[in-house]
Amino acid sequence: MKIDVNRLHTIADVQRAFASCFPGLRIEFYRQHHHASQGSPKEEQLPKDKTLGELGMPTQQAILDLDPAQSVADFEAQIERKLGVPAQVFRRSNQLWLQTSTTDSWTLEVQNRKGLHSVQTE
Repeated sequence: MKIDVNRLHTIADVQRAFASCFPGLRIEFYRQHHHASQGSPKEEQLPKDKTLGELGMPTQQAILDLDPAQSVADFEAQIERKLGVPAQVFRRSNQLWLQTSTTDSWTLEVQNRKGLHSVQTE
């Protein structure tokens, strides 16, 4: 799976495309980079209407590889490298969204499955 993005896409556009591939996950974008195994503060979240160009995307367009076998940490690093903005993946847990900071080594597929399972068992 791939997401083709350009500098005119908004954060919301990327979030919708990501959620269509991984409905048990959510992605948020931040002003500051977070360290491994640490979360990002909510007040650092970027507004969803910001375009990737406004945020400093280094190229005119990019393709994000959504490999289900890729770790969350590697996916977040890919986002920062290709889009020029830090990101954090969240996993659904019943009615809550949890930052995956302590489970960044898990694959997108495992995280998504856990998120979907939490909704089905409510």
